[in-house]
Amino acid sequence: MNPKDKAALVTGGGTGIGRATALALARAGADVAVNYFRSKDAAKAVAAEIVAMGRRAVAVQADVSDDAQVRRMIADTLDALGRLDILVNNAGYTDHIPMKEFDAVSDETWRRTMAVNVQGPFHCIRAAAPHMRSAGAGEIVNVSSLAGIVAGGSSLPYCASKAALNIVTRAVAKALAPAIRVNAVAPGVVKTRWVEGRTAFVRSAQMQTPMRRIAEPEEIADVIVSLIAGSDFVTGQVIPVDGGLSA
Repeated sequence: MNPKDKAALVTGGGTGIGRATALALARAGADVAVNYFRSKDAAKAVAAEIVAMGRRAVAVQADVSDDAQVRRMIADTLDALGRLDILVNNAGYTDHIPMKEFDAVSDETWRRTMAVNVQGPFHCIRAAAPHMRSAGAGEIVNVSSLAGIVAGGSSLPYCASKAALNIVTRAVAKALAPAIRVNAVAPGVVKTRWVEGRTAFVRSAQMQTPMRRIAEPEEIADVIVSLIAGSDFVTGQVIPVDGGLSA
């Protein structure tokens, strides 16, 4: 799908990969709804940047783990942009807990991680799909993680949630075909606020990655936009974007 003159919703769009994706879609000609949960000022700043490019934009608040809030967010997006063609499920949650520290993983961490990282994308897809179907086409990209493939990352619940999201991606792609395509990207370590101050972790990731560095958010955004704008025959895929770490 050519993003030009289409309408996109990017969850968690105020910072990191979400911010880079919202701006990349706007540069490709899309109008963009920038979702946030707590980062209101950041989301409004991204929306202002998009408006300065000559595209329409709106900041929309919602906790994606809450279905009622998601449905309101979709309605707000339609009110502001008039349509919804593209959905990027980027909002995510994690607690940094060493893998071996089982006792440090609370039930609340499990619930919140699964609610945001698995239920959240499902809520958004379910609410958005009817509007995409009525338009005859739609593009959905889920932001997963390499943690869901290699079982290493910020915590055990996070790995489990992203593995679940990968399966959701494949299953929903079958359910919504042929009108709506559903894919996912699985980044490795990315230079976002999630790794700020974690110097030893970043250095270790750089040494293990064949490209000898971690990714910039814009590099992940480029792959997301390429999935949206690329071949209409690609669906149900989980694309690692990890500098060769999983090779």
